Amino acid sequence: MKKFNIRKVLDGLTAASSSSSSAAASPQSGNRENDMIQETLQSEHFQLCKTMRHGFPCQPSSMAFDPVQKILAIGTQSGALRLFGRAGVECYCQHESGSAVIQLEFLVNEGALVSALADDSIHLWNLRQKLPAILHSLKFNRERITFCHLPFQSKWLYVGTERGNIHIVNVESFTLSGYVIMWNKAIELSSKTHPGPVVHISDNPMDEGKLLIGFECGIVVLWDLKSKKADYRYSYDEAIHSVAWHHEGKQFVCSHSDGTLTTWNVRAPAKPAQIITPHGKQPKDGKKPEPCKPILKVEYRTTRAGDPFMILCGGLSYDTVGRRACLTVMHGKSTAVLEMDYPIVDFLTLCETPYPNDFQEPYAVVVLLEKDLVVIDLAQIGYPIFENPYPLSIHESPVTCCEYFADCPAEVIPALYSVGSRQKRQGFSKKEWPISGGNWGQGTLSFSEIIITGHADGSIKFWDASALMLQVLYKLKTAKVFEKPRGKEEKSSTEIVDEDPFAIQILSWCPESRVLCVAGVSAHVIVYRFSKQEVTTEVVQLLEVRMQCELNEVETPEGGGEQASAVSTPGTSSSPQTSLPQSHPSTSSNNSSDGLRDNVPCLKVRSSPLKQSPGYQVELLIQLVWVSGEPPQQITSLAVNSAYGLVAFGNGNGLGVVDYLQKTLLLNMSTAELYGFTDPHHRQPHSPRKTRQPSAGLCDGNDASATPEERCKSPTSDARDNSFSRSRSSSVTSIDRESREVISSFYFCDSLSKKSETVAVPSLWVGTSLGSMLAIALTVPSTPEQRMQQSMGVSFCGPVVRLKGGILRMAQLNASGTLLPHVYESWYEPNAPEEERERPRRRRPTSPPPSQENPDCQYIVVCSEKQAKVVAMPSQNCVYEHNITETSFVLRADVVTMTAGVGIACFCANGHIMTLSLPSLRPLLDVNYLPLTDMRIARTFCFSNQGQALYLTSPTEIQRITYSQETCDNLQEMLGELFTPVETPEAPNRGFFKGLFGGGAQSLDREDLFGEVSAGKASRSLAQHIPGPGGMEGMKGAASGVVGELARARIALDERGQKLGELEERTAAMMSSADSFSKHAHDMMLKYKDKKWYQL
Repeated sequence: MKKFNIRKVLDGLTAASSSSSSAAASPQSGNRENDMIQETLQSEHFQLCKTMRHGFPCQPSSMAFDPVQKILAIGTQSGALRLFGRAGVECYCQHESGSAVIQLEFLVNEGALVSALADDSIHLWNLRQKLPAILHSLKFNRERITFCHLPFQSKWLYVGTERGNIHIVNVESFTLSGYVIMWNKAIELSSKTHPGPVVHISDNPMDEGKLLIGFECGIVVLWDLKSKKADYRYSYDEAIHSVAWHHEGKQFVCSHSDGTLTTWNVRAPAKPAQIITPHGKQPKDGKKPEPCKPILKVEYRTTRAGDPFMILCGGLSYDTVGRRACLTVMHGKSTAVLEMDYPIVDFLTLCETPYPNDFQEPYAVVVLLEKDLVVIDLAQIGYPIFENPYPLSIHESPVTCCEYFADCPAEVIPALYSVGSRQKRQGFSKKEWPISGGNWGQGTLSFSEIIITGHADGSIKFWDASALMLQVLYKLKTAKVFEKPRGKEEKSSTEIVDEDPFAIQILSWCPESRVLCVAGVSAHVIVYRFSKQEVTTEVVQLLEVRMQCELNEVETPEGGGEQASAVSTPGTSSSPQTSLPQSHPSTSSNNSSDGLRDNVPCLKVRSSPLKQSPGYQVELLIQLVWVSGEPPQQITSLAVNSAYGLVAFGNGNGLGVVDYLQKTLLLNMSTAELYGFTDPHHRQPHSPRKTRQPSAGLCDGNDASATPEERCKSPTSDARDNSFSRSRSSSVTSIDRESREVISSFYFCDSLSKKSETVAVPSLWVGTSLGSMLAIALTVPSTPEQRMQQSMGVSFCGPVVRLKGGILRMAQLNASGTLLPHVYESWYEPNAPEEERERPRRRRPTSPPPSQENPDCQYIVVCSEKQAKVVAMPSQNCVYEHNITETSFVLRADVVTMTAGVGIACFCANGHIMTLSLPSLRPLLDVNYLPLTDMRIARTFCFSNQGQALYLTSPTEIQRITYSQETCDNLQEMLGELFTPVETPEAPNRGFFKGLFGGGAQSLDREDLFGEVSAGKASRSLAQHIPGPGGMEGMKGAASGVVGELARARIALDERGQKLGELEERTAAMMSSADSFSKHAHDMMLKYKDKKWYQL
């Protein structure tokens, strides 16, 4: 795995931009506090490297399978190479050129793979090491590669070209042989036209000296390698796409562009023995069937006990417009047409033997689709598919957001797995997954990891990401709480997105309490609780919130003092609404006088009872409503806290805080009202009815002149991926800035939010897009009973600190510089009877113990798009400051816990990944890792604890990276092994008569035929050889590890011991036979010893 050159920064130095506290800061909160904290995180604790890539290979183009090692290889149009073994054994490699992989060929059971690329280069990969590497490359200069063929147990690779020639490459030295099959020698001399590119090469299964060459125009040639001439030529008037042999070498089948299959007898080239059109309509008058679509590939597989299999893709009738791609399985008189969800890229038949001259006994078909991998069981009736163990369903619906949680509570993964296992589909094959090669890694991480992905269809998937593996645990469908329109004509006029109205925009999850909160693009928030019991919800608990921005009312802000207040707005109920909102403005009870939509949500809530299976169940649905003809702004930030029972959400109009236990709205106000009289911004009065403000969610935010009728684009649209929009709650980008202030982040904690406070109180910190961090103090009732009956108090503390750029992340340190964990309530079964609950009903935060050195001091860490600051509380003095970037801006920032300490991890738009120490903000790592070329990366990049991070590198793949030196050091042990020592199966028995009369397979000394001595050297200008680190012999022993060497030695010893045992048994039998013969001879001698010759 490639490691990056890291510019490590001297630990003793702070950045030039670092400054101490402001002029008002006292010495006590400055230097004295700095001296007290000993930082343990140093630059040597960081190293950046890629660890694992999960998901389906994006834009696949080719496939190969090793039948002995049982390893599958998939090449892509971007030059990527993905290798799959048993579940959990997978590997990613990349060709530097980035050209499409057009063909792959395994050196069966040799731990090597040949790849042919669209740039006319071929490469030899060493798979005997955990991170495969290229050993040799050969770049053709004058001819385009169209087809390759590597016979089983051969070191000579046939390379067909666009000109119709065939070159031969020695895969050990990767040099060209002087032996060349020219197209004009292969075809008949009387032919006046070029036969086209080579589309097929294969040797006769029973005679390695006979090579079958298929040209695109429809000509097939059987070439005699020894005599260097064509034995037979077979001609058909339709283009050829593929050729397949019968294992006895007497027949072969061709697939053609008109949907026909022609079967030829080798010794009868005049005409095909059979012509069939599998999907063609047979005319009654005996005429030729109507042409069909091309049969792109055919495979002919024989069985010892029954009829052969003929498997093909394509060939459907032209009148099947709109029909999905099909794989056709012809077995005897039965024909099965298997429909696929996506177009077929390639397919391979898995057989019991690697030898082409034996009965193949096919048992499965691997079908590579454009967006899926399907394996079909041929041995069972109905051809069921195998259950796929790989995490290839990441893109089942496009990913719109992603979160990564490392070091989760140990009991969370088993709990999710137990409810998720009930969701599995039925009807799979009962057999084991046939791609079962390789071994798992030896090293394991000691912490649990969970990845959560949100999708465009409203689904959420939980993944177990522990130990560099990825396995889906549980799937949640949030769209179930809404009514789904049956067609476009039934679509509600209040929806604010054209497509994917249920798409997930932001996720907030508390692993300890298992409370999940999600925000969707239709300005809705859903709170979920985890339960192991099934329940039926008659009516979904609904809370409608009216958020509007009327800045001319800011002259008399509420909540500037110490008193607690709960702010509500017209049209917002303080208790849960059980009646469904009307979806059309004309029927709404709160229409404005001019008939504009008012007080109606974007989506219609489900009216029928909702059956909720064990797992995540809806606790509360919050919907923002239209205001005087203006659609609600999309939600830009979200946070949930189980200790307080609150969920906070914000957008361009302000923020709302909801008590999800009492199902009431606690707070709903504009951002300007949070400042009170201390608002530093000059705001112009604004009415939301003048122009529609661009939304700040997943949709594009650069159309300020859009009318209310115009919709935001879907989260899965190309426009969003190619522009810098506000992509998540934690990333309000610096491009496309707007004059209005958007809520960009939240943080719940117990803090000293006011200068006069000496005891930490429950608080909500609010970060905005203009760089302000404000605090709100919360008054939580002391007992659970009071908590359910009394409303919470709210006190506004005003701004605490201001930074350049929008606030991305906030955290809290104690006086000794240790990260204070977020406050939470442990999980309990919400559907259990009150008397059966196993918890001492604690609905209050567990405040951390005060520090011994300075019990009345805390530090808050605030990171924005440009800066990071550490502020002492309650004095609110800035003790450390660091300018992260001047020319770019931070897309994602997180306060992360490492084994050695706590720091800040940042990912910038210019591709730099940086880490800073805490609390001194010393730069520890700065790597130019990945220039931001795709909005998808900005939307999905996330850091986690223990030095882990990930992002969506393509629409179908997750790339995991680590910035931990410890993980980089242990990466080799953690990765699985692709190559394992396996004995090659014995060759098929030729039989007595075949051996006697020469009817078996004929071998060929290719070395004598293609070697330099007999064939000479190839032209140097034809191809350029790029040598690798070693030849094939060196490769076999290289980097396979002590375990592999011991295993191979053990197998060799077993083989030797077995042979010695057989030899010993044979010797003993011969000695016994000799003793018997000697005794018999002695008896005969005694019998006739004294007799004369005439007495005999």
